[in-house]
Amino acid sequence: MTKALLALEDGRIFECRSFTGHGEAAGEVVFNTSMSGYQEVLTDPSYRGQMVVMTYPLIGNYGVNPGDVESGRIQVSAFILREYQEHPSNYRSTATLRQYLTDQQILGIHELDTRALTRHIRTAGAMRAVISTRDLDPASLCARARKGPPMEGRDLVSGVSTPIPYFWSDNGPAPLAADAVLDRFLWDEKRTKFRVVAFDYGIKYNILRMLSDAGLQVLVVPATTSAGTIRALSPDGIFLSNGPGDPQPLSYAVDTVQALLGYRPMFGICLGIQLIGLALGGRTYKLKFGHHGANQPVQNLKTRKVEITSQNHGFVVDLETLDPNAVEVTHMNLNDNTVEGFRHRHYPLFAVQYHPEAAPGPHDSQYLFKAFAEMIRSHMD
Repeated sequence: MTKALLALEDGRIFECRSFTGHGEAAGEVVFNTSMSGYQEVLTDPSYRGQMVVMTYPLIGNYGVNPGDVESGRIQVSAFILREYQEHPSNYRSTATLRQYLTDQQILGIHELDTRALTRHIRTAGAMRAVISTRDLDPASLCARARKGPPMEGRDLVSGVSTPIPYFWSDNGPAPLAADAVLDRFLWDEKRTKFRVVAFDYGIKYNILRMLSDAGLQVLVVPATTSAGTIRALSPDGIFLSNGPGDPQPLSYAVDTVQALLGYRPMFGICLGIQLIGLALGGRTYKLKFGHHGANQPVQNLKTRKVEITSQNHGFVVDLETLDPNAVEVTHMNLNDNTVEGFRHRHYPLFAVQYHPEAAPGPHDSQYLFKAFAEMIRSHMD
């Protein structure tokens, strides 16, 4: 194991060791409280630009496998653990976590006091950091961390969105031809399923699985796809995906969503709800340390039931900026009373801040995908 240092922008230093060899990494440090599902965490595009601390102390014990990925590559900048387990024990495992990270040149560190780091972030907030096995000078690393780009004001979606439209199938993404003209594309004329266009702002594969399981034919399109192109496709519904970072600089996405409000039933998840909130004239703000984990309590204000949810976001919609005559809040976070869901009073539209598809996490909220399919069916009647 190679000696390493993690330096935060506020001057706090953590000694650790790399289990993936020499390397350096930079990004915002956030913690995730999930007890399992580390491969899904690693491949979640919403983590682009971030280094993830797992609060569960032992990671790597069941290895990795091709079936648990949520995108085409590892998305985190670095993986921070208390203890790495080199020898996995699981019949599905095809490689160790070390091999998985090394193959994609992602730095993995352990023997770090993750409890102390997590408590520090909870107190001081998520912040920029640098990890290095080569530069072990604390002052140098802290200075480099302070010079790193902040999460605010950056378009991280452009780095994770698909460049080519594709259909989702049982075998995964089925890309269209590179020269396909999207606004002239014809759907399957059999119309055995409702047709949904999904904007890819960093979409997770399990979202696509859940939409498909709800009886929807899903065409995934790049984040920059115009409202005119969507109208030319004439879908039955529109889905806005999760994604990384700050929604404020995504003016192209906000303008498109605004142009499509009321056109077809719309469902947004995570970044999707933030874009809808901005399109409706609201504002967003950054949380102190975000919501990252599979155990966030959310109350459904209609049923009064509490759902345990999977979440991964650092920004939320400001409740005070939503027009109550147009928007009804449907879900609230019971830890900090932030908005977790709303619906429009006039348009066929609803959205949630959490991840009903889980991966990893509980399945309490998977009913929302069927609710979206039912909204489409009702709109077509």
